[in-house]
Amino acid sequence: MVDKHHNELGSEKISKLIWKQSVPAMIGLFVLALYNVVDTIFLGHYVGTLAVAALAVSVPVHILVIALAQTIGIGASSIISRRLGAKDYETAGKALGTSFVLMAVIGVVAPAFGIFYLDEVLTLFGATDAIMPYAREYLSVLLFGAIFLLFVASSNNIIRSEGKAKFAMSVMLSSAVVNIILDPIFIVWLEMGVRGAAIATVISQIVAFVLVVYYFAAGKSGIRWKWNYLCLELKIVKEMFAIGISSFARQASGSFVAIVFNNLLAFYGGEVGIAAYGIVMRITMLFIMPMFGVLQGMLPVLGYNYGAKAYKRAHEVVSKSIKYSTYIATGAFVLLLVFAGYAVRAFTSDSELITVATRALRLAVLVLPLIGFQLVAAGVYQAVGKAKPAFLLSMLRQALLLIPAVIILSEIYGLDGIWLSFPVSDFVAGIITFFMLRRELRLIDRKV
Repeated sequence: MVDKHHNELGSEKISKLIWKQSVPAMIGLFVLALYNVVDTIFLGHYVGTLAVAALAVSVPVHILVIALAQTIGIGASSIISRRLGAKDYETAGKALGTSFVLMAVIGVVAPAFGIFYLDEVLTLFGATDAIMPYAREYLSVLLFGAIFLLFVASSNNIIRSEGKAKFAMSVMLSSAVVNIILDPIFIVWLEMGVRGAAIATVISQIVAFVLVVYYFAAGKSGIRWKWNYLCLELKIVKEMFAIGISSFARQASGSFVAIVFNNLLAFYGGEVGIAAYGIVMRITMLFIMPMFGVLQGMLPVLGYNYGAKAYKRAHEVVSKSIKYSTYIATGAFVLLLVFAGYAVRAFTSDSELITVATRALRLAVLVLPLIGFQLVAAGVYQAVGKAKPAFLLSMLRQALLLIPAVIILSEIYGLDGIWLSFPVSDFVAGIITFFMLRRELRLIDRKV
């Protein structure tokens, strides 16, 4: 029998339910972003600008691992949420087992490929001769722990799909706390530099992995478990990838964007430009994570109620999630405009880097209030199992709009054009997203 968390998704007050699911996700994701920020802060102050730039050129690989995890995790969680809503516990269990098998296979094959072609990958991702030694040292360690990151990032979506947002939060918090504690030990006291940062990150991911294994092995999951679920159900795999591919597209396009940006920045801004990009991405991600928290809190609630044919509740979930994410985005916009210089100084004492990164941050966030709405809209299609529009919205802002924008604007305005490409693409994507989501909500209303 399914536990009380599943039933609450279909009966509790929507506003309370969204915050109940979202706040733990917000805290977990915020702290997850925070320990990446702490890495950069320690490296910026104790190793230097080239170390910060090394993290920036390594980011695309990290993003690709997360992209693979989100493909499995969001695809599986969508199936599980809808199957639990429809009281189909057998299929929910099979989706869980299938996701575990995929994690194991991808978690071994993908990092092995990256390690084998490490120098070629880093060159593609924009590493200059000066940055390469630092980036090689950092990424070679990080890839060995990629399987743990893959398993944790994927499983956290599944845990939240059961309504266990607090446990998912505790996993991320534990990992982040360990990483933050280990950073000064490895980077400063043991004087291991970028390698120390990578070792601290891998150890923290192993801690999170152990907690996730405990959750499923100790019977904490509300999904009834059978060992014969550990197989590849092709029908489930197909549906999982059809739904999760939009998340992969969003994350992987982010990796491709980083490649394009790093190479353009190497030309227009050199190592300082790349380091500035790394700092701007760390700061904005710290403020965007709460919006992802609303999204991740919304997904199981919307998926369950849509699967249970409670369409009025489903519409309310979407409208309230948009409102909450927009409030957060607007608050972040104001803070970043006012305190941009202070935020950048936390990462470095290099005066040239401070000047470049502060201007970059202020230009990049000019239409930040639209981001929360766009994230929620893409999540709506994932939650209801509509893969094609979810894929389109996931690709829209980055692959379809941001890359052409940065190429054109950098040619016209140079370094400033690179930073301006963010608000330009966000604005156009916001308009398109508005009309698509309005149409989807009208379709849901017709089912009431």
